[in-house]
Amino acid sequence: MQRKTSTYHSSDGHELTPREREILKLIVHSFIETAGPVGSGYLARSSGLGLSAASIRNSMSDLESQGYLDHPYTSAGRVPTERGYRAFVDELMETPALSPMDKKLLRVELERLMGDPDGLLRESSRILGRLSNLLGVVLSPRLSNGVLERLEVVPLSSSRVMFVLSVRGSLVQTIVLEIDTELRRSEIDRVVNILNERLAGLTLEEIRRTYATRVRDIEDEQSGIVRLVLREGSYIFADPAERRQLQLAGAQNMLKQPEFQEPEELQKMIGMLEDNEFVVHLLEGAEPLREDEPGRARVAIGRENENRKAQGYSVVSARYQMGDTVGTIGIIGPTRMDYSRVLALVEGMASLLSGNEQDD
Repeated sequence: MQRKTSTYHSSDGHELTPREREILKLIVHSFIETAGPVGSGYLARSSGLGLSAASIRNSMSDLESQGYLDHPYTSAGRVPTERGYRAFVDELMETPALSPMDKKLLRVELERLMGDPDGLLRESSRILGRLSNLLGVVLSPRLSNGVLERLEVVPLSSSRVMFVLSVRGSLVQTIVLEIDTELRRSEIDRVVNILNERLAGLTLEEIRRTYATRVRDIEDEQSGIVRLVLREGSYIFADPAERRQLQLAGAQNMLKQPEFQEPEELQKMIGMLEDNEFVVHLLEGAEPLREDEPGRARVAIGRENENRKAQGYSVVSARYQMGDTVGTIGIIGPTRMDYSRVLALVEGMASLLSGNEQDD
């Protein structure tokens, strides 16, 4: 079963012939597996196409002239270009599907962590990295659309308090603030109960826009909590990117890939992994994934990633849902990756995190 049934065209309108499609598909498969250039003689012997090496070589030359293959150094073999990988992902590879064993493994590993969002996301990145032999990445959900279940205020010292926002989906956000009024536990409890009556059940975005009118009339002469909310509410109920957690796992797998054996490439990869802001942008892309399509993976190949530092990488990412909030998961690796398996892992994990079982 193929991913799509339409016919792939090059930018000049040339339609790939059935032979060209099959040869391109075989070359991509072989290169993903071996990381070595693929020759016409090898395909003639192993492909079962029933074609001579000369006929295959002619088709490979045509694919190269159209930009789907490259001819590295003086080797007689060819390797896929980014355009070749794109044609493969869009048209030629089989529909991504997890094996029953992988599906069971994901389900068992994740079910034991339900109710522990931090542990769940951490374990998800580790599993993605291990099963793909690449870098598994999980970004915690945006909370602006999350519904507040309960607000708590915890005194940390005479001058500091911690606001704890429990959001539907077992998510928690904490914010520590300075306060210039001595707090009494009884007054905190009284005011927090009133705040919960006014704010619980609203999204953080709704609260951020309307908190001032909702809490201004609360009598708060002693605790100072309401005054603090009025002064800092736009910060307490905000959803800045820096509060989102980024989980990375599998860097050691990347070190095993032949693309990163040269010191220069290894140094670039390490620099990338140390830049959380860059990884988040890489995962979410210049054009955000649609939040109404959780579980549907997007593939960015090489230069389709806008940042030059990422042009040697491919990123497969998808949305997942926790309660009313949406996060992003993905796998990052070299452009030479097993796209079908990686897509299946990302979409399968996104479905499980969202509580949507995929059909067997």
